[in-house]
Amino acid sequence: MSDIGGGLGLPQMSQREMFERLVSADESRVDEEPEIAAAIGEQMLHMDLRPLTRSVRARIRDIAGRLPARNVVIVGGGIGHLTAWMMDLWCGDPASDTPSANHRPDTLRVIEEGGKFGVIIDRLLRRYDATSWAQVLTRSWNEVAAETASWNAAGAALPDAARTAPLPQPIDLVIIDLPELERAEAAANAFDLLAPGGVVMVLEPQVPTGDVGEPTAGEELTQAQQVVASFNRWMEFVRRVDSEHSAAFVELTGGTLGVFLRSA
Repeated sequence: MSDIGGGLGLPQMSQREMFERLVSADESRVDEEPEIAAAIGEQMLHMDLRPLTRSVRARIRDIAGRLPARNVVIVGGGIGHLTAWMMDLWCGDPASDTPSANHRPDTLRVIEEGGKFGVIIDRLLRRYDATSWAQVLTRSWNEVAAETASWNAAGAALPDAARTAPLPQPIDLVIIDLPELERAEAAANAFDLLAPGGVVMVLEPQVPTGDVGEPTAGEELTQAQQVVASFNRWMEFVRRVDSEHSAAFVELTGGTLGVFLRSA
């Protein structure tokens, strides 16, 4: 995915112009919830789980639909709500004989630490007849990311027969749907694993407000202090990416979507 311009059919545009085009809404698509995703959304409400807003889900789909990504990772699968949106993009309605017009990735890995949720996602992937290229990993993202980083560091010295990466390589797109306190670290880990031209999408944490006091040495941070510490890590990540690569922020109903592009 190193040539985003070629993939978008806009080879004469600058990288900044192409990036702005990438993160814009796709007017050719509707915001209507796919049928399977709608059923999962209803189930989430019964389970008191809070989904991403439709505006955020639709924009993630629009952006992903423009990317010629070969290997994709969704971090934080939950019970498969966002994954269902993406599968509808790549595969179309499994009840229909009409295939999707979108090119699907070569591989998809959905990272979901909860074993019960992992079983639900596996069933979803089977429903789309996608198990030959899409899998769920019931492990923590920090663990998977650390192992992948170690593999990347050592893999070049291994013979081809021994080169079995924790995640298919190269990684072109990572979509993060995690609780607010986990997003900064997850995004930083994901960005470091991207191939040139790769993209990370993640909802920006809310800006902390009010005085939370100074942390006390030897004591655990309060919830409010954890929010501040997490947001500070987020700002460090944003500054790092923006100084050497490209970052865009899309204001949507339900939050601000951060889109981070690794330079070629």
